[in-house]
Amino acid sequence: PASFEPVIDYIVTKIPRFTFEKFPGSNPYLGTAMKSVGEVMAIGRTFKESIQKALCSLERDLCGFNSLSLEKNALVYGIRNANERRILYLAQAFRDGFSVAEVHEFSKIDPWFLEQIYEIVKFEDKIDMDILNNEELLREAKSMGFSDKMIAVLINEKDDLELSQNDIYFARQKLGIELEYNEVDTCAGEFKALTPYLYSTTNITKFPKKEPVKDGKKVMIIGGGPNRIGQGIEFDYCCVHASYALRDLGIKTIMYNCNPETVSTDYDTSDILYFEPIDFEHVRSVIEREKPDGVIVHFGGQTPLKFAKRLSVIGAKIIGTTARVIDVAEDRKKFSEFINKIGVLQPKNDTATSLEEALQKAANIGYPVLVRPSYVLGGRAMRRVHNESELKEYMSEAVKVSNHSPVLLDKFLQDAKELDVDAICDGKEVYIGAIMEHIEEAGIHSGDSACILPPMSLSDEMIKKVEKQTRDIALNLGVVGLMNIQFAIYENELYMIEVNPRASRTVPFVSKATGVPMAKVATRVMWQGNLREALKFYDDYKVVYEDGDILKPRVSSHVCVKECVLPFNKLSGADLILGPEMKSTGEVMGISHDFASSFAKSQIAASNTLPSKGRVFLTLADADKSYAPDLAKELIALGFSIVATGGTHKILSEAGVEAEFVYKISEGRPNVEDRLKNGDIALVINTSDTKSSVDDGKKIRQNVLRFKIPYFTTIRAALAAAKSLSTVQTGKALEVKSLQEYLNQR
Repeated sequence: PASFEPVIDYIVTKIPRFTFEKFPGSNPYLGTAMKSVGEVMAIGRTFKESIQKALCSLERDLCGFNSLSLEKNALVYGIRNANERRILYLAQAFRDGFSVAEVHEFSKIDPWFLEQIYEIVKFEDKIDMDILNNEELLREAKSMGFSDKMIAVLINEKDDLELSQNDIYFARQKLGIELEYNEVDTCAGEFKALTPYLYSTTNITKFPKKEPVKDGKKVMIIGGGPNRIGQGIEFDYCCVHASYALRDLGIKTIMYNCNPETVSTDYDTSDILYFEPIDFEHVRSVIEREKPDGVIVHFGGQTPLKFAKRLSVIGAKIIGTTARVIDVAEDRKKFSEFINKIGVLQPKNDTATSLEEALQKAANIGYPVLVRPSYVLGGRAMRRVHNESELKEYMSEAVKVSNHSPVLLDKFLQDAKELDVDAICDGKEVYIGAIMEHIEEAGIHSGDSACILPPMSLSDEMIKKVEKQTRDIALNLGVVGLMNIQFAIYENELYMIEVNPRASRTVPFVSKATGVPMAKVATRVMWQGNLREALKFYDDYKVVYEDGDILKPRVSSHVCVKECVLPFNKLSGADLILGPEMKSTGEVMGISHDFASSFAKSQIAASNTLPSKGRVFLTLADADKSYAPDLAKELIALGFSIVATGGTHKILSEAGVEAEFVYKISEGRPNVEDRLKNGDIALVINTSDTKSSVDDGKKIRQNVLRFKIPYFTTIRAALAAAKSLSTVQTGKALEVKSLQEYLNQR
């Protein structure tokens, strides 16, 4: 009947997630062009509760309306001009004495919302040490959405204490103030809702506690939170597959996430869904309420993984790889000792907790070195430094260093070939799902590098070595479930770069390319512990076989290329050069029976379509100039003509390669910018390094984006493109076949 409608007795808040810190120089102000890469959603009984829970969900180290230290002009400017942190600026303005009317005048935000935020800020004045013995006031604070962590922060500021969120938790327990759970009624009370879809709240008055019904075994899966660079939909794919695998086993699933864009937060993906911030307070509350027989932290990326140790301490049963093993893999010192013990090579590395220590240890390792903060995802703030002055600049600008957050230093393996390996282990045997060869050279983040499956340029001997070392690491480390390893081949030696005892961003790619759903297999292994049984259950294409003491998929008759998708066209001012810090927001896959066609398909899918004719503009960094003659000859043989700037043109002339000279932008007119504007250039190959990001190179790359010209910024990607151009000319890159057809041909 027309009267059928949902019952909405809750408030939902969605906040976008931005990643401007990944793109220095980009315009961080918001306008009509979308710039967010993800979003969070929170549900509460009131707007105040809902918005504070949403802020806690953002993965920005926020515990609510965190205070800011800003002088008046900067604060007013931040409120007038929409930016990522404006919501925090509003609260800070009220703390600094601005009225609702004044903030409305600056921002034009509806006064109702401003009034709500004003009331939250005014309530902060009531939060001091006495609240911990005042049930009525503490209950009111919780009903307004104040997190335990925020309450601790406010008390510490006022009373000069060092309380933790745990202290607030125990104070709440003593007063009988617990998070209560309400159901989003998907059937409007007309029928019994088949899928419990729950959110936490704190009622202003105490209600009798409702315990969930214990009905068979159940496993809780913690998701990855908002999509962001370094952690995207690939982790949600793994969580959803885990839910499906547990359903196959007859196990009840509890999904826990706060990202509305995902399949995991569809109310019919799992038996029970909790739409909650992924922070310790809310995760702990659900675990105490549901008492699951197992908790999976390995499929949501770094977000749930960082809680592994604390969840084990409160008695949560983490299934699969244990919290102790995760800690060994995450702790640089412990892991180095482990790798040395099993005889695997790794680049020289060290940790530093001060500038002086970093300078001394970098000198011992030898430049160039890769530097990054510990415990990060997506290569956040990772940089390659070539000398002492660059390291000093990095340490002063990019990171805050302390004993709790040291900086990691690794010897950079110049021009090494990088590999990614995805594997599953049950503690006794190992299944190697794929060895992927990166197209870009070492120094480009693995998430931004195109990669090939199967590898095209590795000897059988090297492949055996990679498989053996993967098996040794998995079995000796004690991995149960998924594992990802990054290797580098440098001067014909195999080096281990990194090990992640969790799902990786390549799991969906590998699963689709091989026909073995790795997240489903790993989930079964984590619950039952038998790799062979799990593989047998999900090997629809009968491709898994035994090679000595290692299980792996049969060699395919097809080649898959994974290529990244970059967001530069939305971020004016950002330089599109790639480096150790990840910048891509997604990826595509090209598939065919040969590498050239697969690479061409991947470029079409990533909106970087290769041309079939025209002029190629070539300008290479000094380190890449030796490749110029062979690259140009290959392009000329395909019917392209070459346009080059000074240094590259000189190298080509000396090698007897015909090329047209063109001025750089700073050298006069007509220059390369004019040629780009006039539509004279069909493809741009422009390699560079970070030092040239302020010069002509950056301007050229911005014009390339502006005029939507296909481009490559690494020499290895350019060489791969040259090999693929003929498939575009012949139309071979447009041949289509279903994935099932490819998987059935082995």
